[in-house]
Amino acid sequence: MSRPRNARLKNALHLQNHAVRSRTNPTFNLSITAGLVIGRSAAQGDCMYRHMKLALAAGVVLGLGATGIASAADLPVKARPVAPIMYNWQGCYIGANAGGGWQRMDTTRVSQDGVGFAPANYGRENDSGFMGGAQAGCDFMAGKDLVFGIQGMFDFGNVNGRHAVTDFPTFSETNNLRSIGTATGRIGYLWTPQFLGYVKGGMAFMQNRNQVFQPSGALSESASFWLPGMTAGVGVEYMFTPNWSVFAEWNYMWIEDLSGQHFVAAPGLIPPGEVLNVKPVSQTVLVGLNYKFHWDGPVVAKY
Repeated sequence: MSRPRNARLKNALHLQNHAVRSRTNPTFNLSITAGLVIGRSAAQGDCMYRHMKLALAAGVVLGLGATGIASAADLPVKARPVAPIMYNWQGCYIGANAGGGWQRMDTTRVSQDGVGFAPANYGRENDSGFMGGAQAGCDFMAGKDLVFGIQGMFDFGNVNGRHAVTDFPTFSETNNLRSIGTATGRIGYLWTPQFLGYVKGGMAFMQNRNQVFQPSGALSESASFWLPGMTAGVGVEYMFTPNWSVFAEWNYMWIEDLSGQHFVAAPGLIPPGEVLNVKPVSQTVLVGLNYKFHWDGPVVAKY
């Protein structure tokens, strides 16, 4: 018998013995099978193991990257911070104003030139009209919400009226408040960094022109004069940009005592003149605009 045939017979007997042992010993069969499988795949194991490691590493990297992208997508987009607007009330300013004025004028005659003491009641006049002008001042801050300062204001206008002279009803009298100058201090409270409420007080100077007319309408006598007095007021101011503000205020002006003024008679009249006591009380309501010059850095009031 040839050698290949003997080899085939030997292998067949060996497989038969294995089959018999497998039927009688399952454990032996399992171990042999596992051994055969392991034996067959041993050559491929190392290569497969290397591929599995590479695949696992790539999966981990991709997984982490996807998680990071998803987390970044879930985060809210952070807006770029906006710089706060700075409002500084400390500094000087100039501005303009316009509004209305009212005046109540009481007039009494004291004496006549060349005659002497000659009292008479000339009555009360109520005047109204336009006022407008300019103002300038400086403010200082105390803490975060107190503002105090000084201000000068000058307004001109045509606040006038006419009334019948009380003791001589055929005669008439007119008065015209032509201008007002004030020098005041003010103190205010910042309700917000932009909104100031304030009170003010100081000196006032009122320019008037007063005339008395004959029954025919011809001029009888007249006088122009400045009267010093006092003023008090209240207002609000709103800063709508760091350098510009608008305001609205009410002012009250008065003199403490009667003021004697010499009225000059029209040419050719006798007596040539007389002395009248006058006492005005004036009011204005004004709105205006200020431009501010800051002498230091911006200040923000925190609320």
